[in-house]
Amino acid sequence: MKVQSQIADIDTPTGVMRCYVHRPVATKSNGEEKYPAILFYSEIFQQTDPIERAATIMASHGYVVLVPEVFHELNPIGTVLGYDEAGRTKGNTDKTNKDVQSYDTDNIAMITYAKQQTWYNGNIGAMGFCIGGHLAFRAALQPEVKATACFYATDLNGQLIPNKPGQHSMDRLSEITGELLMIWGRQDPYIPTEGRAEIQAKLNAANLDFTWHEFNAQHAFMRDGDERYDAQTAMLGYQLALNLFGRTLV
Repeated sequence: MKVQSQIADIDTPTGVMRCYVHRPVATKSNGEEKYPAILFYSEIFQQTDPIERAATIMASHGYVVLVPEVFHELNPIGTVLGYDEAGRTKGNTDKTNKDVQSYDTDNIAMITYAKQQTWYNGNIGAMGFCIGGHLAFRAALQPEVKATACFYATDLNGQLIPNKPGQHSMDRLSEITGELLMIWGRQDPYIPTEGRAEIQAKLNAANLDFTWHEFNAQHAFMRDGDERYDAQTAMLGYQLALNLFGRTLV
C-alpha cells in the first residue's frame, strides 16, 4: 500500500507530545477504510530517518503507525538526535530523567487519540527498538494493546529508567493480557546472555503468551545504514512482527 504521513500533537499530563502518523492511502473514493493502529517506539534518538522508514514499512502493510516523540517533556517539539556521541549522551540523559510512569500517560493519550479517529478499526498493538522495545513492552500493560513486538529491548532487567517502587515494567507482568514477540541479538552487549535468560524466566513464570527469537546479530541490527545492520535478519524481524499483528489485530 502507498503511505501518507501527517503530524498529530497530542495533549498529555506532561505536555504536548508530537506524534508522526503514517497510514495507508485510502483506495475507496469515500476514504472510509479502517485499519489497526500500532504504537511505534523509537530509539533514544526519536524519529530519525531509519525509524521513519521502519514505520513506513509497517504502515504499507495496512496499519496506522503512530511514532511519538518519547522524550517530549525534555526537548523542543521536532527534536531528532544524531547517531553520534552527542546524540547518545543527550538521549541517555533523557532516558534517566523521565519517570517511567509518564510513559503510561503517553500511551493512554495515544490510545485515546486512535479511538477518536475514523480510520481506527478497534485493534491496537505496539512495536519498538532498543529503549523503544522497552516502551512497547510498557505499552503492553494497557488493556487495549493486543499484541506487542519488542526488538532488543533495553533496561527491562535494570534500573536505568527511574520508577517508583513496584512500578518497573517487570514488576507489572500480571497486567499484560496480549501476545508478546521478543526478538534479540545474541551478540548484543547491552542485553547479554544472562540478562536475556532472566527476562525469559520471568515471562515464563508469569505464564505470558509470548514467542522468543534470538538471532546471531548485534544491537541495532534492524537499523538500516548502521554498520551493525543485518538486512536479511531485519527482513525476518519484520516478517515476524507482521505475522503477529496479522493474527491479532486484523
